[in-house]
Amino acid sequence: MKGKQTIWDMVRSLAVIGLVVAGIYIFVPHDEDADPTRTVDYRVETITARRAAPYPVAAPVGLPEEWRATSVTYERKNANAWHLGFLASGKEYVAVEQSTDVSPKYLSKVTQGARAAGRTEQIGDRAWERWEGEKYDALVRQEQGYVTVVTGTAPFEQLARMVGALEFKQGPDTK
Repeated sequence: MKGKQTIWDMVRSLAVIGLVVAGIYIFVPHDEDADPTRTVDYRVETITARRAAPYPVAAPVGLPEEWRATSVTYERKNANAWHLGFLASGKEYVAVEQSTDVSPKYLSKVTQGARAAGRTEQIGDRAWERWEGEKYDALVRQEQGYVTVVTGTAPFEQLARMVGALEFKQGPDTK
């Protein structure tokens, strides 16, 4: 019977396949309203980075529950680069970036091209440079041998909130 199939055989086959797919769609649970953002636990990476980094690594303490960590990395071979990204309340992005690379090229990269605005903000006991850009704004603090940048799409109020929540620690006793 090979070679004797008709167009109607193909239509019946497609109809059966369509019914199977429809059944799977109907009976497999799915939630179109679910938030697709994946959150990460950054505690272990923070401890590891604090033990390895040649500077005090910044991680937030006491942020509201709606601030969710979405990415975390520490790259010793890449100028000891520490990255911790958050989805803040209001669906804005806030990232903490630290590195021993204090070059203008690095700062431009992590701030998405933001530039120093010529103003500082006093947050806690530290002064932070205010940077403004088309995509991201940032608060930047340059220390001896490293830089800390809090940057993202969030307004300065939320960037300052992150800065205020940062805890700077270094060394093996960072629990």
